[in-house]
Order: sequence, then structure tokens, then C-alpha cells
Amino acid sequence: MTFTFDAAVADRGFDVALELGPAETVAVLGPNGAGKSTLLSAVAGLLRPDAGRAELDGRVLFDLGPGPQAWIPPHRRGTALLAQEPLLFPHLSALENVAFGPRSAGVPRTQAREAARHWLAEVDASDLAGRRPSELSGGQAQRVAVARALAADPGLLLLDEPMAALDVHAAPLLRRLLKRVLAGRRAIIVTHDVLDAYMLADRVVVLEGGRITEEGPTREVLQRPRSRFAAGLAGLNLVAGTVTTDGLRTASGQELAGRHEDPPVAGLGGVAAFPPSAVSVFLDEAHGSPRNSFPVTVTDLEPHGDQIRVRAGELSADVTPAASADLGLAPGVRAYFVVKAAAVSVYPA
Repeated sequence: MTFTFDAAVADRGFDVALELGPAETVAVLGPNGAGKSTLLSAVAGLLRPDAGRAELDGRVLFDLGPGPQAWIPPHRRGTALLAQEPLLFPHLSALENVAFGPRSAGVPRTQAREAARHWLAEVDASDLAGRRPSELSGGQAQRVAVARALAADPGLLLLDEPMAALDVHAAPLLRRLLKRVLAGRRAIIVTHDVLDAYMLADRVVVLEGGRITEEGPTREVLQRPRSRFAAGLAGLNLVAGTVTTDGLRTASGQELAGRHEDPPVAGLGGVAAFPPSAVSVFLDEAHGSPRNSFPVTVTDLEPHGDQIRVRAGELSADVTPAASADLGLAPGVRAYFVVKAAAVSVYPA
């Protein structure tokens, strides 16, 4: 069974059609004002489109065509929305917050609590069951919110930048958690973070100006972007290869050291990601602390804020204008891009 969506909102210039398979996670990327929130609101039933139709596993969520119309209210859609903020009920414990969905569906109190304990365990939050939201950190509260969304047993999970409000320590933990609990589930995740898309999504949809400008398998879109926005995201260096215990082995046989975001399974396909800002540029091969070194030929230089972005094929580095001048960088110059292992994240493909 699938999820199909086709809707238009005239005053927002929104006109989008998409489809999800039964166990597919789609990441929706796009600049501010592109229509990402409109999409989630229309799917969840918080916004009524001017026209369109949506269907989830054979159930019509809305049909706003010229003939007889249908509109299913949010609480009967079989969808669950996880927002940037946890939005937990402040007067209820974590356990009762998670049990709220089953209770609302008519599940007896005892069974609802059993389900809540199960999902708290699934998100590694069993020890938080008795706490109220005011007693939870941001990361803890968001884990409880994930459990609450899953306890409702939604046919489609909607995630609106769930890592946006978390600090740099809590966000990677939640990302790994979502990767585990989304396996085999159908979900739409709106995000600005390319790592969220790569780690969590089977497919990427790029929205610009209320329209889909690009879509396809995550790795394909991020490595060979065709839309302006995806091209900006592609500033993150992505190197494909085979996972090793220490990092990644490229197709050319180069060993790339990095930190694994998941327990490594040697021999599987994977990708190493690192930002251009983490790359140093040398004219000869660097020595010293453990680093990854790529012999490259500079193909282009362009302004990037107060830096110069040095491009070398599919790789890029950010350097100061002074460093660029000192090194004599120009198209055709042979150099070495060097990045420390600590700056490289390795993900399974």
C-alpha cells in the first residue's frame, strides 16, 4: 500500500504531488518559504488545500475535486506529526504523554500504559517514565516525543526538523535513534541538514517556490544535484566507497579514516562526509597527525562569504583569500586536500 498526495494552495503558490512506498522515508529539503511546512500541514490536516487529493493505504484523507468532497480531520488520519519542539503536555508524566495516543484511540488505560512503556524502551527513555516535561533536557523531551508519535501507530510519520532545537551533543543521538525506529516505516522528514537526509532518507525531494524542482534517491541527488538549492547543499564533500573498521576505502583503493556514525559493518557500501571548512590545502603532501590526503587538481575558485571556495572536481575546500594568494591557487594547479579523521563522518549507504 502507498501514500499519494496531490494538492494546491493558490495563495502560497503551492502545487505539489508525491508518492511514498509502504516502508519509505522521504526527506524534503528547500529554502525558507519553499512550501515544506505547507506540505506537512496539508498532509496532517492542519491546512485545507484549495484542490487536490490524498490517500493513505486506500483511505481517502481528502478529496477536494469539483465533485463531492471529502475531508478527514487530523485525529482520524493515521498520521503523527513530530515538530521541532517536543510539545509534551506539561501536566503529564513522560509515561502518560506517550500513552495519550493509544488512550485517545480507545485503548484501555492498562494496555495504553504497557504500549507507552514499550515505546519509551524503544527510544532508550524507560528511566524517564515518571518525569514531567519540566524535568527533562531538550534531547530527553524529544525522545519522549518520538515515543509518543510512534505509540499512536501512525501509517505515516511526519517530522518537521526534529533536530533543529537540539544542541550539538543531543542531535547526533536523536539522529541515530530515528534511523533505528524509522526502519521499515513510512515517513516524511523536513530538514535543512544534509546529514539528516543522507542518514535517514531513502529518497530526497527538493522544494523551491512551492514546486518540486528535483527528486530521486538520496545519494544521487546529493552527489549530482540539478536544482540550485541542492547544488548549495552539495557543498558538503561526499566520498563513496566501502566501509572499513577504521573508515572507508574508496573505489581507487584509498583508505580514508573517519568516525562511524553507526556501528561499522566492513564490506558494505558507505559514504564519508566532511565540510569544505574542515579541509586544508597544501602544495605538497602533508605529514604529522593522522590525516586524510587527496591529491587534486584545482578546477575552479569562487567567493564563499569571506572565504574562497576551492573546487577540485567533486571535492571542495574553503580557504582565506590570503591563503589562496600565498599558495598561488588557480585552475590547473596541483595540490593536496587534507582533512583530519575527526572531521570525517562515515555512514552506511
